[in-house]
Amino acid sequence: MTKPPGELDLIRQIQSGTRPSVRVPLGIGDDCAILRPPPRHDVLVTTDFTLEGRHFRRDTHSPESAGHRTLARGLSDLAAMGATPLAAFLSLALPRELLSTASGRTWFARYLAGLQTLAATHGVTLAGGDTSQSPSPHILADIVLTGTAPRGRALRRSTAQAGDNLYVTGSLGGAAAELERLFAHPPQRKPTSGDHPQLFPAPRLAMGQALLRRRLATACMDLSDGLSTDLTHLCEASGIRAEILATALPMHPQATIEQALNGGEDYELLFTASSTTRVPRKIAGISITRIGRVLPVLANTPRITLIDQTGKPTAVAAAGWQHLAEIPPQAKSKT
Repeated sequence: MTKPPGELDLIRQIQSGTRPSVRVPLGIGDDCAILRPPPRHDVLVTTDFTLEGRHFRRDTHSPESAGHRTLARGLSDLAAMGATPLAAFLSLALPRELLSTASGRTWFARYLAGLQTLAATHGVTLAGGDTSQSPSPHILADIVLTGTAPRGRALRRSTAQAGDNLYVTGSLGGAAAELERLFAHPPQRKPTSGDHPQLFPAPRLAMGQALLRRRLATACMDLSDGLSTDLTHLCEASGIRAEILATALPMHPQATIEQALNGGEDYELLFTASSTTRVPRKIAGISITRIGRVLPVLANTPRITLIDQTGKPTAVAAAGWQHLAEIPPQAKSKT
């Protein structure tokens, strides 16, 4: 039986795909990484867990997908604030059984390849992290992302104003729709790349940077927990309410209205802009759709109202993902 690799072997394997850069002159291999942000910029930091059985499953997601998604979730947070990625830090707790077999070691190598391919696409340096043995048979990963934005100008979710228009990028509900299909009909061959909103979400970094650089957005956040939940967060943070048009929602061709509103994991951007701002229909090749407007808060009025094609208003509750609130059915977008 082949001896499973130890921690030093794993570190060398992870380090083999990384290189120093101008902004990260010292990465993996020392006690700390050294980061060198541009002058007159703020440093932004975000962190996300990726847990097997909750955010991916080995029977539905390829190793490349699991690695891609580990990094994509954090990159989407940076995109929401208009940031440019600086460095990533990956901490892994791996079950001993995974690395005890040739197939398990191959799985892990492909996981790293998925993560490193996305990192290379967006110029992200993997600058450090930690490794440990998982106390369970499941893989536990934590990604920390750092980015930079011009000082005092990072986009925020708390700065929308009554009178603004409301926009989303791309299409909604695709990730939830694809996940439902994966559960119903697990593929014989799991996709390792391609246009798959659940398996390979595309962080909208170029979009977020353009919104900041061109001063188009008054507020912004990413759609990770579903439009209904994330728009509620934006409304509460900004002290406003929102009215959205059902006929304007840019639904993914295979999604239902419920998935578009509540599915989650689309990793598109939700943003507001002044009614006097001319927002283009596309930026960086990604569509932008006006879906409604922002209004002042009124007593006994819902935070979010959905206007159907007949003009009838319906209150929209935050029915997307909420950690620790429930364990969702398999059809929900979080696994």
